[in-house]
Parts: sequence; structure tokens; C-alpha cells
Amino acid sequence: MQVYQVLAGKSFDAIWSISKDKTVFQALELMAEKNIGAVLVIEDGALIGIFSERDYARKVILLGRASRETLVADVMTSKVITVETDQKIEDCMQIMSDKHIRHLPVNRKGKLIGIISINDIVSAIIREQKAHIKSLESYISGNPY
Repeated sequence: MQVYQVLAGKSFDAIWSISKDKTVFQALELMAEKNIGAVLVIEDGALIGIFSERDYARKVILLGRASRETLVADVMTSKVITVETDQKIEDCMQIMSDKHIRHLPVNRKGKLIGIISINDIVSAIIREQKAHIKSLESYISGNPY
């Protein structure tokens, strides 16, 4: 299975983003509203960072910063690892495991088109396994469907 298949299985294809000049509180509001664990930081159409729940916990709360005063630019992760649509999800899982991250922005020919999470990958694998099991059960029972 490849990344584009995971993106196709998502119920929406919106890219939620925020400016680096917004406050952490504003980023958290967006994340809560959209029920997401990370938001991309975009400037002039380019991906310059990602802000996640982990960034909030480690770089704001634990350091005693105020979310209404701290800017996203001050706490975002600026070295963002991305993947291409034709990469295998096994590669994505390895990247996520090795780098201890839960979100990967997705590019198609260098252009940002989406983001996948570890939850998206697990859900896609479960869907694929269910389809495979159903196919095997049909084959064994002699029923085409």
C-alpha cells in the first residue's frame, strides 16, 4: 500500500494550517475545532513547520510558557519530514517509529497535498486486512462475494 491510497481513504482532504505569527492558543483552538493532533505552519505557500500536541506539552506547558502569548514560530518543529505519494506506508511507519513522530505531510512532485497520521496508516492497514480476509473467505467458500 502506498501513501496516496491512505490519503484516498481519508474522509476529507483539507490541509489545516496556521501562520507562524499566530499564538499557540490560536493553534490549539484550530486543532480542537478540527479534531486534529497537529497543524501545518505555512508561510507564502511553503511548509515551514508543524505544531503538534507534543510541541505544546514539551515546549509550552513544561517550560511554563503562556499559550496566549507564545507564538507558534517559537515552539513549532521547523525540520519537517515529508513523504511523497508513491512511498510505501511501511516506509512511513519506519520513519514515524525512528523519528518518534505521529504526522507526515505528503507531497506530490514537491507540492504539499495533505498530511497523514499514524492513525490514518493503522486505519488503512485494518481496511486492507479486512478486504483481504473477505476475499479469502469468499475464495474458500466458493462464493464470488
